[in-house]
Amino acid sequence: MNIERVSGTGDELTRRTAVFAALADPTRLQVVDLLGLGDAASSELSALLGTASNLLAHHLGILESAGVIARHRSEGDGRRSYWRLVEHALDDLGAPTLPVPGRVVFVCTANSARSHLAAALWRQASPIPATSAGTHPARAIAPGALAVARRHDLDLPEVVPQHLADLAPALGADDLVVTVCDRAHEEIGSSARLHWSVPDPVAVRGRAGFDRAHDDLAARVARLTPLLARAS
Repeated sequence: MNIERVSGTGDELTRRTAVFAALADPTRLQVVDLLGLGDAASSELSALLGTASNLLAHHLGILESAGVIARHRSEGDGRRSYWRLVEHALDDLGAPTLPVPGRVVFVCTANSARSHLAAALWRQASPIPATSAGTHPARAIAPGALAVARRHDLDLPEVVPQHLADLAPALGADDLVVTVCDRAHEEIGSSARLHWSVPDPVAVRGRAGFDRAHDDLAARVARLTPLLARAS
């Protein structure tokens, strides 16, 4: 997996690193918390935090250099400046970006449960097309997968599982391949850009395993779809 493609451009990664470093201090984090509520002068921040003015100036300089805060001259007392939190400076710090794919392909071993559930959840959450396949497809979708889809009002058609090699059209450079089982991931290796290690609900037997798989996949889809939406 190309780390720059996952984390964004080199410039964006540098920005995020600088912001995280700037926030990695209790005093600076308190400054950000306070400025998130409203603007303040250095003297006001010093009084609120109980921090000496020279030490506070050091912390404010670090936050300013990282692009987290900015200051502007008072329209009243022109000798005073107010600090403010820079709009969007803290957005997406924990959210790496990915190139927008033409299609998302979910892969598991049998293409009988996890990959179908993931594709169904994706189609419900994103306009980007999704499909699924297996490295060793089963004869049919697992009844438990169909049942859990019905319980959650997921559109999961009862189709015949397909082999990854038979996927039509063939995998392209703009496909985002996501393995949703460890065996498939270890089999296809770097062909998958992302891996979600979801336990096999078929092996667990019973309703609970499928419910857990559904919830796990739903949470992962919910984390990924906004990143691609922002990238687009």
